[in-house]
Amino acid sequence: MADEMNDHEDNTPEVSLDLDAQNDDLEAAMRDAVAAVEEVESGKDPEPMSAAANAASNEPSGEEEVAKLRREIADLRDRSMRTLADFDNFRKRSERERQEARKYALAEPMREFLGIVDNLDLALSAAGGADDLKRGVEMIHRQMLDLLRRHGVKEVSALNQPFDPALHEAVSREEDPSVTTPTVTGEMRRGYFIHDRLLRPAMVKVSVPAEAKKTAAGGDAG
Repeated sequence: MADEMNDHEDNTPEVSLDLDAQNDDLEAAMRDAVAAVEEVESGKDPEPMSAAANAASNEPSGEEEVAKLRREIADLRDRSMRTLADFDNFRKRSERERQEARKYALAEPMREFLGIVDNLDLALSAAGGADDLKRGVEMIHRQMLDLLRRHGVKEVSALNQPFDPALHEAVSREEDPSVTTPTVTGEMRRGYFIHDRLLRPAMVKVSVPAEAKKTAAGGDAG
């Protein structure tokens, strides 16, 4: 039987939850900028200055000002369109990276799980009696529980605990004069949390006092 597998750090990548909102806001801002440029570009040309006024003021003529403004507008529009194109490429790349991160998020836990599968294969192919097989299964069971704990999975307390319909699924019940409130006295299937979230409830048998028999929710009499 192989030794228990070594611990590995959980390198599951984190994915930003508000990336879509940020992308949408930035894209909207850029499109507003382009719209503003187009609005200015489509406006009326200013009236040209008279030759005498232009000569007296020594300032560029109205036509020159208009030409300069049009060049600036064209340059701004060109830069805005390039920025939009760059941003669109960034958004697509970010989405691809996010999909990749989601697709391979379980790679590290699965790599650790393979060590347990290896030990199961060894247990199935090993020669020996029932006691040897039992010891092998117990070792693999410990490995599995250790792997679950390293990834934030922990058991729901059930046996001999007050019945809690948020954590326990009652599949049978019986009267018991020794209890004063509905109490879990049997566990058919263990329940688990992942961090602070319930993965699945525990399937339990509930003992109730005779006068409170109807207060145990979720199960028919066994």
